[in-house]
Amino acid sequence: MPIPGNLLTTAMAVMPHTDVERALETALSLDIPFWPQLPRLNYHEDMYVQAAEHFPGIVLDLEKRTLKFSMEKFMAELEDVMNHFDSPDIFDISKTYSAVYHRFLEFDLAGRPAIRGQLEGPISFGFNVIDENDRPILFDDTVRPFLFEFMARRINVQLARLLEKNDNAFMFIDEPGLQFLFSAMSGYGDVQARTDMELFFSMIDRPRGVHLCGNPDWDFLLNLDMEILSLDIYTNHDVFASYAPGVKRFLEKGGVLSWGIVPTNVEPFEKEPMDSLEAMLEETWGKLFKKGIDREQLLAQSLISPATCCLVNPDIEKTVEKGFAVTRRLSARLREKYDLA
Repeated sequence: MPIPGNLLTTAMAVMPHTDVERALETALSLDIPFWPQLPRLNYHEDMYVQAAEHFPGIVLDLEKRTLKFSMEKFMAELEDVMNHFDSPDIFDISKTYSAVYHRFLEFDLAGRPAIRGQLEGPISFGFNVIDENDRPILFDDTVRPFLFEFMARRINVQLARLLEKNDNAFMFIDEPGLQFLFSAMSGYGDVQARTDMELFFSMIDRPRGVHLCGNPDWDFLLNLDMEILSLDIYTNHDVFASYAPGVKRFLEKGGVLSWGIVPTNVEPFEKEPMDSLEAMLEETWGKLFKKGIDREQLLAQSLISPATCCLVNPDIEKTVEKGFAVTRRLSARLREKYDLA
């Protein structure tokens, strides 16, 4: 299994740090490290802005911290971008757009169980970026197919770079927008999304998976052709346990679940001792075991992570770093408890 399990640790990428080395030290403290995204450092580090690099039609205002789209600019720039579609450089993340990515690649990462990268997914990107008529570009039948292919190539180029550093590298596709698919107000439904996501996954290399912190239709995600699903189980433990048949199918086809259990926001972090987090997680697992999911298989195909990213704490990075430390300790306790190597 290229993505390890056995309750090892990883985390999602957005971090509140403005010190690059400190952010990297925190990310490297986990079993499966990643390169952090640091939007508080500068706007280029925003996850949507990083995904937008070289995308035709993008109107980026660093001073106002806005990211918009112009159809006129898109048509003017499209041909030039298409002429460079076979060039990895146009799809990789430049040093301007990430102070951390290239520094991460300088480390010796070969001895890690795995390493991970990430990119904002096309559905969330397409929902978030609007054109001159305040319309999300995901709704545009001309732009949307190009968007999916462009992001697929970005993921493949990054994964290839990471695989040079570690044979077990994999990618998270960050898709917070998926939780809005099932709202009547979205204007983009689950049928279209399933078709688009199946096409998207057919264009990207393995191993790959989805990360989101919201509460979507979990069956929709569990049925996608991917190797890992990262979720905020701290918030969604009651809901997720009701999807046992989908979880069972996902595990039986080799999927890995990354259980985001440790809160990183100050208030919930301070009120939740590690014992209560352990009990919450094991209660969720217990419900799944009672519904026919094999305990050994679930543990072998599970990771432990913080529940969510957090940029809003008054202590900036301190509680986030404490959350990472609790994640490590909880993993160690559970691995010992269940006799996992």
